[in-house]
Amino acid sequence: MDRFEMFKILMAMASADNKFTAGEVEFLALRSHRWGLTDEQVTEALELAKTGTTPWAFPETQQGREKLLQDLLEVMAADGELAPVEKKLYAHAAAAMGVSAEDLNQRLDQWL
Repeated sequence: MDRFEMFKILMAMASADNKFTAGEVEFLALRSHRWGLTDEQVTEALELAKTGTTPWAFPETQQGREKLLQDLLEVMAADGELAPVEKKLYAHAAAAMGVSAEDLNQRLDQWL
């Protein structure tokens, strides 16, 4: 999975609660810069997130999945709270990647 695809998922998570906080914007800006994304790619990810049409494909490797799950938690926590809609979306993504309910609860508890 390339970084642009992962960024689109992060953008969708940040917009899940229908708002972008300064913390989320900063996280996404730093990530897009670190990953070398263009302004056009960031704009495309934002448009997909706003319309709710972001495709949620997941990395094939376990290492890629762990990285995506960690990044999702970081963007969720960037605004200082884990909104219920974000937790639900994270739980669906984690389950789709084969994370057990026990492991999911441990991951969330670490951030609460």
